[in-house]
Amino acid sequence: MSTMNRIIILIAIGVIAIAAAGAAILANNGGSPAPDPDVPPHTDVSTAVVYFTETGSTEKIAEKIAEAAGGDLIRIIPSVEYTSADLNYNDSDSRTNKEDRDPSARPGIANGIDLSGYDRIFLGYPIWYGDSPKIMWTFTETYDLSGKTVIPFCTSGSSGIGSSASHLKALTDEGTWLDGKRFSGSASYDEVYSWVKGLQMEASS
Repeated sequence: MSTMNRIIILIAIGVIAIAAAGAAILANNGGSPAPDPDVPPHTDVSTAVVYFTETGSTEKIAEKIAEAAGGDLIRIIPSVEYTSADLNYNDSDSRTNKEDRDPSARPGIANGIDLSGYDRIFLGYPIWYGDSPKIMWTFTETYDLSGKTVIPFCTSGSSGIGSSASHLKALTDEGTWLDGKRFSGSASYDEVYSWVKGLQMEASS
């Protein structure tokens, strides 16, 4: 056998081996290639990321969640915007302090929010005085969450999500509520992506 024929045979054997290895990999993955960890998890579920923000920290996390989950961003806008004086936690007469102390406080929402086309709602807010802002109570009591999966998330400098999510859930008997998550305002996209992927929720049919 000539040297050229030996080379051709060796090349053919190599091609066959590569093809066989590829077929084995596909078989081990149910006929599909392994998922790329850098690609956001695919879902057929219609997702909205509804959030309230004043300093921008919650908005940054909401944007990352929307990217990771493939959802629409919807900001809750107060009828009366909060001023820096309103947000002065050290002033017992500030607006936020008064709202926190008043169990009946329900700040108005300026924008109409249509949730009818969504199956899954990520619900975000900052932690104020150890709880969610009262405008989130307005939202939960106002909007129909029936038939939807609700996933709370919050931002804070140090406080955890605590009972803020359970307080919101208690204001309505609608929807299926999952455990929430606290993020720092500087949380990375990888941290947010890992949480969203870890939810492992099935897409609706």
